[in-house]
Amino acid sequence: MTADLDTLYHRAGGTPFFEALVGSFYAGVAVDPILRAIYPEPDLAAAERRLRLFLIQYWGGPRTYDDERGHPRLRMRHGPFAIGPTARDRWLVQMRAAIAATAPPDDVAAELERYFTMAAEAMRNRE
Repeated sequence: MTADLDTLYHRAGGTPFFEALVGSFYAGVAVDPILRAIYPEPDLAAAERRLRLFLIQYWGGPRTYDDERGHPRLRMRHGPFAIGPTARDRWLVQMRAAIAATAPPDDVAAELERYFTMAAEAMRNRE
């Protein structure tokens, strides 16, 4: 089987890129009082791993997320957490900072920005 080298996963740099992106994002979450309050786990490592595996799979990499957790069901999985406009906006601030910190190619950054803006709003479940 030949890998599709035109996926964002490959254009971004594969797993190392997503490790850096998600690591940078969660470093921001750890010090953001609004976001940190949403995460019930005292250690963010499990949440970081889940997001990393999800993004790798979503953008065309290995399907480890599905193998371990099944269908993402993002709205259902985020339903128990109060995500209003402020939390959504803080999430985007931290994710945009992570994109900037990892400095992907412009086309990759633009695709990530579009997706994360849409996804952040889709996860909002409070006014």
